[in-house]
Amino acid sequence: MSSTASTPTEPRRTALDALHRSLGATMTDFAGWDMPLRYGSERDEHVAVRTRAGLFDLSHMGEITVTGPDAAALLNFALVGNIGSVGVGRARYTMICQADGGILDDLIVYRLGETDYMVVANASNAQTVLDALTERAAGFDAEVRDDRDAYALLAVQGPQSPGILASLTDADLAGLKYYAGLPGTVAGVPALIARTGYTGEDGFELFVKPEHAVELWQALTKAGESAGLVPCGLSCRDTLRLEAGMPLYGHELTTSLTPFDAGLGRVVKFEKDDDFVGRAALTEAAAKAEQTPPRVLVGLVAEGRRVPRAGFSVVAGGEVVGEVTSGAPSPTLGKPIAMAYVDAEHAAPGTTGVGVDIRGTHEPYEVVALPFYKRQK
Repeated sequence: MSSTASTPTEPRRTALDALHRSLGATMTDFAGWDMPLRYGSERDEHVAVRTRAGLFDLSHMGEITVTGPDAAALLNFALVGNIGSVGVGRARYTMICQADGGILDDLIVYRLGETDYMVVANASNAQTVLDALTERAAGFDAEVRDDRDAYALLAVQGPQSPGILASLTDADLAGLKYYAGLPGTVAGVPALIARTGYTGEDGFELFVKPEHAVELWQALTKAGESAGLVPCGLSCRDTLRLEAGMPLYGHELTTSLTPFDAGLGRVVKFEKDDDFVGRAALTEAAAKAEQTPPRVLVGLVAEGRRVPRAGFSVVAGGEVVGEVTSGAPSPTLGKPIAMAYVDAEHAAPGTTGVGVDIRGTHEPYEVVALPFYKRQK
């Protein structure tokens, strides 16, 4: 037996790590990063984002730059979306799939210039996406660059976020559409200001150099003090996205599902001229989904107090008819909620007789349309 024990890999730390600890954050390992789970009450953080504003460190996300004359052609080939049609300064939600149509990750692609794009991958899949893009770049006059260490990412989310940010920048926030980004200066810090987020609220994501992260966090905290802004961790980010019906990779999206299985077939753009990885398999998946609807992603709202978790069976008439993918107490609804894939015949909102098997007891649930929560425009 070897006398040398294997040393566990140290988690990566964001540029804001010391600041999170000074604020008393409970830290957790997430996709190899040490990230704040919560600072105090996750419920209070959730409510702050819904009613006022929250400040998040999202520096664990994976930024990949794609540049060069063939950048758009490469992305059209590598991803399922029509990236060539994205205007400069705009962003698009899309996916990268395997040749068999299975989802490798869901992404946001920002077009920063004529031949410059930034692909933002989930932290848990950043290396996979980087490797796939690098491999798929063969034969294209384009460079794929790992820029994960070049950025820190802060997000200000909630109804008060436009006012807070406007007090720190002269960028045209009013003219900045949803899923758009523009270069600007926030509190003297150069940033890419994007009107994107993962909470169901209006808000902004700010891409800056890591050395500017602390300065920007402190400026945002000060500017948001009177508006009730609070620091927020990953725990409330999860309940916020769940209420907003937004998928999470590894839960609602996996390599065993195609975008059509996930009810997100709209992101696959067959009309683009270019061939793309997975086209044949996805054409087949689209036809199959029309003939035999796959399981449908629905919302479930508990009639009782027991919280469903990922992997729990959805039941009806004593039969398993689906599986929970995400579940949590909903601070906004005041009840436990879940997203689940269920057989099409049990997917209509208002379907009765549906339950979740929670440790042997079939707890009654109401089937509802997603999202559970939609902000007032």
